[in-house]
Amino acid sequence: MLMEYYNQAIEWLYSLPVPAEIMTVTIILVKIAIIVNVLLAGVSYLTLAERKVIGAMQSRIGPNRVGPFGVFQPIADGIKALFKEINVPSASDKAVFYIAPIISIAPALAAWATVPFSQDLGLVDLNVGLLYILAMTSISVYGVIFAGWASNSRYATLSAMRAAAQMISYELAMGFGLLGVVLACGSLNLREIVMAQEGGFWNWYWIPLFPLLVVYFISGVAETNRAPFDVVEGESEIVTGFMVEYSGMTFAMFFMAEYANMILISVLTSILFLGGWMSPFAGIPVLGEIFNFVPGIVWLFAKSGVFLFTYLWIRATFPRYRYDKIMQLGWKVLIPVSCVWVVVVCAFKLIGFGPWFG
Repeated sequence: MLMEYYNQAIEWLYSLPVPAEIMTVTIILVKIAIIVNVLLAGVSYLTLAERKVIGAMQSRIGPNRVGPFGVFQPIADGIKALFKEINVPSASDKAVFYIAPIISIAPALAAWATVPFSQDLGLVDLNVGLLYILAMTSISVYGVIFAGWASNSRYATLSAMRAAAQMISYELAMGFGLLGVVLACGSLNLREIVMAQEGGFWNWYWIPLFPLLVVYFISGVAETNRAPFDVVEGESEIVTGFMVEYSGMTFAMFFMAEYANMILISVLTSILFLGGWMSPFAGIPVLGEIFNFVPGIVWLFAKSGVFLFTYLWIRATFPRYRYDKIMQLGWKVLIPVSCVWVVVVCAFKLIGFGPWFG
């Protein structure tokens, strides 16, 4: 039903007395504005959800002063950050200092260009969409390096070096995890990857690629510098990390990029391993008909919400790793496991194992 209204609205727009080229550009710009604004709203309220969830796990209340149950707390936080003074160190490289947070958040927003929210709902259907997302998310490491170097602070520089080494290391494990999905599907197109999992939850890739699912999600947690891999931001170790000299909105932009990447990793995990917008009850006679009315985008966000909750649960549960243990986990555990399972996937593909590789 939702897609019918969407298609009717698009047809009505193209029927207006406006050149088709101008209308196409206008529709694309409107889609970009909607995606960015919804994402930024999601980032804002994910911070509230984090404080509420962790507060509940630790028998605390969490934010409850601004609005009923604290629902306006993210708006208050945004206004406070917006009006805070931005202090720039006198000996810093001022141009690079301002560019660094932009480089951090811009790829986190641009990566959503190829994310499909349902079979017909998305900005761009790119044949190499997965490769594009990898390219975009890899750029964010430069924002971290620039921030540490431009601050002209030894603490910030040390943290930036740690963060860059950690992010690059876990990108390798993430890449091998994605390679298993690409081998199983035979495509880099995110829509085709989802369509290859059609037919119910037993056809999703989480079953044959479960080790790669675990590797990918753990690598995503480390890639976003979240607890317990947040040693680069460890206040007890290196004074708030690479953004120690930042304040106001420049400081907030780094955390907006972090939360935007959390949402992106959760959505991609759902698309790659849990059937994306597909209903888990498809193919089941009674349940499939009962839940047939639920739009695909709702299923995608529901699955992503589970992974976002896991992010918060992990932060409230595990202590921070030592840096050497973080690197050991990446290089000596996750990468070897993913390499071995990629070989297993190749064998499954050759023999046509199950409905996933037939």
